Amino acid sequence: MRRENQSNVSKFLLLGLPIQQEQQGMFFALFLGVYLTTVLGNLLIILLIRLDPRLHTPMYFFLSHLALTDISFASVTVPKMLMNMQAQDHSISYAGCVTQTYFFMFFACIDNLLLTVMAYDRYVAICHPLRYTIIMREELCICLLAGCWLLSCAYALTHTLLLAQLSFCVDNIIPNFFCDLAALLQLSCSDTSLNELVIYTSGAAVFIFPPSGILVSYGRIGISILRVPSTKGICKALSTCGSHLSVVSLFYGTIMALYFSPSFGQSHYKGIIASVMYTVVTPMLNPFIYSLRNRDMTLALEILIRNKNLFTT
Repeated sequence: MRRENQSNVSKFLLLGLPIQQEQQGMFFALFLGVYLTTVLGNLLIILLIRLDPRLHTPMYFFLSHLALTDISFASVTVPKMLMNMQAQDHSISYAGCVTQTYFFMFFACIDNLLLTVMAYDRYVAICHPLRYTIIMREELCICLLAGCWLLSCAYALTHTLLLAQLSFCVDNIIPNFFCDLAALLQLSCSDTSLNELVIYTSGAAVFIFPPSGILVSYGRIGISILRVPSTKGICKALSTCGSHLSVVSLFYGTIMALYFSPSFGQSHYKGIIASVMYTVVTPMLNPFIYSLRNRDMTLALEILIRNKNLFTT
């Protein structure tokens, strides 16, 4: 049922982070540094993979696209948040808000699916090492990557098209630093039952099946190691899966800690903390995890630095 005094809003107001006015400068510098670290760190991963022929493998092929997704994911929300910290006007146009919502869901879904594909790649590498190059051939890698992009596009586009059918009232305040789908549904004057139904059904498909696939892949890896238990096999598995497992633990561990922990206060602040973790912290940490825990990436970085020193001397 529509509210009274309804009007089509042309813009929304983003309240931003719940910080004091005198702390704006400090948080601006902090988040700017984190964002630049995210962009430069992930660009470095992409550069290393492109330049080092030893990294032209399926694992690093998917990793380069994960790094590109992390840059894009952070760029959807963080620049606007930084602009609002320095500006008096915290508004965002209706079209800009809908566009931001689309790309936020799009890149979040790609991130989720890429982690699943990378888990399958690790399963094949450990459980079927002799057939790895045959199974993970270039055509399959491209098809898996295309599938991630197409499914993510369909997922985000479905929600965006349904969102575009809704009407909005005079109340246009979003209690977050970006346009969140859930917040927009709460502001709508229209019946959102269809939107909520699609959220539950598509959410189950996108955010339950991929983690299940990751669990199955690592379950198979664990069974394969236990069949022939040896220190060498365990060390090989850890070196092969350690970085990916750390990123997966960070990605899904954040969800569990923030949404299922009773120690947090009101849901409003939980949502903001979760948003900061997803859009700011996690994309920044991924390059460090892969560079510090991965021997091939560390070696490629050392070679790049050594070659740069040779050219400069």
